[in-house]
Amino acid sequence: MIRFKLGEMIEKKQFAEGRRVSINEVAIATGLNRMTLSKILNQKGYGTGTETIDRLCQFFACKVEELMEHLPDEDTPKA
Repeated sequence: MIRFKLGEMIEKKQFAEGRRVSINEVAIATGLNRMTLSKILNQKGYGTGTETIDRLCQFFACKVEELMEHLPDEDTPKA
């Protein structure tokens, strides 16, 4: 499963800039729908396209691996 670290990235940006960063601000700056961002934040296993990932990486000035991580499924047998 892919886990987005959007919440962590928002917190990191807030700390670095010393101000509150809202989902609405991220939506406006990236051109992404607020509902899409909310789903990324709140729905476990939510899937999205590469354009969304690219826009978020640009906004946070980060690499893909800072924005998301792969977690093995709990029911997948290990090789």
